[in-house]
Amino acid sequence: FIHLDLLKRKNSMKEQYCKILPFWSKLSAGGKEKFCNNLMPHSYFSGERVHGGENCNVVIFIVSGCLRVYMLSEEGRDVTLYRLYKGDVCMLSASCVLPEITFDVYVDAEEDCDCYVIRGSVFSQIAQEERDLKMFAYETALTRFSEVIWVIQKIMFMRADKRLAVFLWDEMLRTGSEIISLTQEQIAKYISSAREVVSGTLKYFVGERIVEVARKGVQQIKRDCRRLRSHNYLCDAVT
Repeated sequence: FIHLDLLKRKNSMKEQYCKILPFWSKLSAGGKEKFCNNLMPHSYFSGERVHGGENCNVVIFIVSGCLRVYMLSEEGRDVTLYRLYKGDVCMLSASCVLPEITFDVYVDAEEDCDCYVIRGSVFSQIAQEERDLKMFAYETALTRFSEVIWVIQKIMFMRADKRLAVFLWDEMLRTGSEIISLTQEQIAKYISSAREVVSGTLKYFVGERIVEVARKGVQQIKRDCRRLRSHNYLCDAVT
């Protein structure tokens, strides 16, 4: 009886989650039933490889935590494309949903994550019958591709110091905090640079009284955060 009660609670939570999805109200009754029946809860641990570039895997709906999506070169160098948080959806982990995608991406859990997943093949089948679900998939992918283009622009045309300034500013806005609880190694990974470059640049920022570097790799932006925007050689990077 305890197992049955737990199963009922999990199914109830899943049904409630389905109802808040942006495309849910536009699906047919059959589409809703098939989607919800195939949506499964899944947890990933921090540091776990979620998707390793293989063919069609799963579409991931993130309930909590953070996933990092990146590309990996033959030499083992990776480039962070974007990170996904609560409420985001990872579509590129299921290439069969979007057959136009011809490159491999990797996905790692940066934090412990609670998610709902649905097999890419099932999602694709439902999307073929439900136009609004297909539109959701393409709109989600288009938004992420815009972020990818921005990453490429930064890597190709922006100095490392400006990339770091943009990252610090965006991270502060995202979290709403002046404390950025990331190590220099993590920051280097996110801006596709070397830890030594990040360390040296942060020392310069400290000298210019733009940031403070605390223990355990925590970066603290000064309360006068506008200095990050108004500093002459940074302003064009963050405006």
